[in-house]
Amino acid sequence: MNIEPPPGDSEAAPATPDGRASRWQSHREERRRELIKSARRAVHTLGSDASMEEIAAAAGTSKSVFYRYFGDKAGLQQAVGEVVLSQMQRRMQEAVETAQTPREGLFAMVSAYLQMAETSPNVYTFVTRYPAAEQDGGQTTIATAGALGHFFDSIADMIARPMRTHLGAGKESVIGYWPTAAIGLVRNAGERWLASPDSPAKPDHEAMARQITAWLCVGIAPELADAQEPVQ
Repeated sequence: MNIEPPPGDSEAAPATPDGRASRWQSHREERRRELIKSARRAVHTLGSDASMEEIAAAAGTSKSVFYRYFGDKAGLQQAVGEVVLSQMQRRMQEAVETAQTPREGLFAMVSAYLQMAETSPNVYTFVTRYPAAEQDGGQTTIATAGALGHFFDSIADMIARPMRTHLGAGKESVIGYWPTAAIGLVRNAGERWLASPDSPAKPDHEAMARQITAWLCVGIAPELADAQEPVQ
């Protein structure tokens, strides 16, 4: 059955009292979900640089359909990002709930983040980078920044909550800045790790998560101490 609107149909729901408007809205929402799933599969296979035309072809439809539902490539990134980042956020929340200490919680979150990003690096890159402007010169970065910003704000809150319990009152100067700084370290180290080619020297996601957690908690002081020349 053809689930696209007939040519010439308006995208606005018909203003009728017989329930057709709600059925049309339900149809549009379901079709939008299908297109997001198709786009995610296409990007996973084709790569994060896949064009709208390539994504549409992989989905078995036309580029104009994607533009109709998402506006432009940034709108598609926003829509896919909302789904993917929400799943990552839930997985990280589930991971941290069983932690007994703040350090265990950090490790659980970092490990979950790396594991999910590793599952599909192409999709992760597609939803976390700012797109270039469309050829028509339109602004395409605001929507993507919104989804990503909400995700990292939520993770910062997730980190801050146990810190408040563990550190007690009077530490807001630390809690106000450290979670954001921690996210920057995790994201940059994690993305460098994702982009690194497989080799015997490349750690798996758990080993990398432990290394990042150690950097967050104690920094590189142990390495500096080991490298220090003995005093003569």
